[in-house]
Amino acid sequence: MTKRAESKYKLDRRMGQNIWGRPKSPVNRREYGPGQHGQRRKGKLSDFGTQLKAKQKLKGYYGNISEKQFRKYYAEAIRMKGDSGDNLIGLLERRLDAVVYRAKFVATVFAARQFVNHGHVKVNGRRVNIASYLVKVGDLIEVKDTSRELAFVIEATKLAERDVPDYYEVDHAKFSAKVTRVPLPSEVPYPVVMEPNLVIEFYSR
Repeated sequence: MTKRAESKYKLDRRMGQNIWGRPKSPVNRREYGPGQHGQRRKGKLSDFGTQLKAKQKLKGYYGNISEKQFRKYYAEAIRMKGDSGDNLIGLLERRLDAVVYRAKFVATVFAARQFVNHGHVKVNGRRVNIASYLVKVGDLIEVKDTSRELAFVIEATKLAERDVPDYYEVDHAKFSAKVTRVPLPSEVPYPVVMEPNLVIEFYSR
């Protein structure tokens, strides 16, 4: 097991939830936290604790984004018009690695980040190797021709454990995808309940 997988599964156990809905998550077998004290009954969380957990869960879901970068998303979300929680989710769902993951070009969001960083993805015909690149509605995202025959890419497109959301237009025959609109949090297929408004409250304290 890789260090990344261990870290990912530890997050699942710390949250007590199968964050990505993966069939191999240890939470499917034991729902208590990691470590020797994981089975002890936990007290009721304070408001701060509840907000912190919501932030850790959302940040972790998108590949454990750095705190500095995640705070920038918050700052951008509150500058935009409309509900800040909705704006935050809209920004996260337009990350290039999130689009690659949602389009089922790779199996996990961690693999999506690596896939983009290694230069396998083009946006509007140009290679982009920045996972946090914000895709605009209507942009064309494609897997490079030389990367389409990779076994893990072909396998990922056939994964039955999750579907492509309807705010993406995906053509697996052409290995292409488009963001057709910015989704609302209720439309995003999270396996667990996400609470972006609690994240906004955490940072606005």
